Amino acid sequence: MLRAIYRAVWWLIAPLAVLRLMIRSRRERGYREHVCERFGHSAGRLPEDDTPLIWVHAVSVGETRAAQPLVDALMAARPDARILLTHMTPGGRATGEQLFGDRVLRCYLPYDMPHAVRRFLRAWRPSLGLVMETEVWPTLIDECKRADVPLVLTNARMSARSFKRAAKFGAGAREVFGGFTRVLAQSPSDAERLSSLGARNVAVLGNLKFDMASPPALVARGRDWRRAIGTRPVWVAASTREGEEELVLDAFAALKVPDALLILVPRHPQRFDEVAALVTRRNFTLERRSQWAPAATSVQGQADVPPLAQNVNVLLGDSMGEMGAYYAAADLAFIGGSLLPLGGQNLIEACAVGTPVLIGPHVFNFTQATADAVAAGAALQVQDPAELARALRELFEDKPRRVTMGAAASAFAARHRGATARTVDVVQALVASE
Repeated sequence: MLRAIYRAVWWLIAPLAVLRLMIRSRRERGYREHVCERFGHSAGRLPEDDTPLIWVHAVSVGETRAAQPLVDALMAARPDARILLTHMTPGGRATGEQLFGDRVLRCYLPYDMPHAVRRFLRAWRPSLGLVMETEVWPTLIDECKRADVPLVLTNARMSARSFKRAAKFGAGAREVFGGFTRVLAQSPSDAERLSSLGARNVAVLGNLKFDMASPPALVARGRDWRRAIGTRPVWVAASTREGEEELVLDAFAALKVPDALLILVPRHPQRFDEVAALVTRRNFTLERRSQWAPAATSVQGQADVPPLAQNVNVLLGDSMGEMGAYYAAADLAFIGGSLLPLGGQNLIEACAVGTPVLIGPHVFNFTQATADAVAAGAALQVQDPAELARALRELFEDKPRRVTMGAAASAFAARHRGATARTVDVVQALVASE
């Protein structure tokens, strides 16, 4: 009964979904492109041969970046296979293009409607599907089972909040989660919750995000920026969300550390201009990274970056794919999405660069990673902008403590690597059994 209601609702809301794409395209043009793919109409069919196709679904930017080491490892382990990367957002698709170019195939995952999903599966004929983290689509799961396509929930996480919501559906939830061929969980607590919801063949393989390494060239770019900034205290507020920049600027105003520089990096590129206007309204002096620091390097290997003016308070990170550089340029990193009840963002990339981390109270999407980082001495959790300002001030004034936290951050990131290799082993076994 629940399945019938769910499918009927999709038929009713499909026109509204297209309307929503058009509305969102006013701010991000990519939403009006490739709309037919969202109904399973792919640009072309694959040649009729026996080449295996491994399909990886990464909904948006964060999941796509988390999938990078896995996709690279799959291409190395199975050079005979094609890789199809699917997304739900233009940001995810653009990130995939930036990371992999034409080494992978790509399209949008269709809406969760039977005929759309069937068209998608007929066009691409995947040998195996890997969906990242929390992508649980009932019709997709049903149709993959019907088409005999193994579907693996990879890097799976299940927060306590999401578990409570899913558990309300009782047998319906158990039927959905039981439809995955394998579930590869990030942590024992994720595995326990997923098993309680009916998932079968659950294994704890760790978090793929620990295997994300900022390219050395990107870290070097950040070091170049830091030399151009000088000896000023620098902190980065990374992946901030709507409504959160106000709180970050409140903390900055309360910081009262002479010459401190804030690198402010909004999560969504369509908000760059909006955030720039907010910074100016708050009477901070703004510079945009796109207008200040060139991405190219000189012959000597260092970028010819002009000095950043001393009167600049806020450097707006209005670029994509440079988060590792922003972390490398900073003494401290605040991870956004956590001062408001948005679930937090990935703190692992900052740790991997060796940058001490501060994070707010709302981390339900990264509960285990946050708790482990705090326990390792790599991160501090703060409750509000006032506490964020105090923590920043104390760390800026205590360099030995900051250095110790940075070393702990690097060690923490290194200690938890290896999920990619373990996941590839599972994929290899499943593809070989096809």
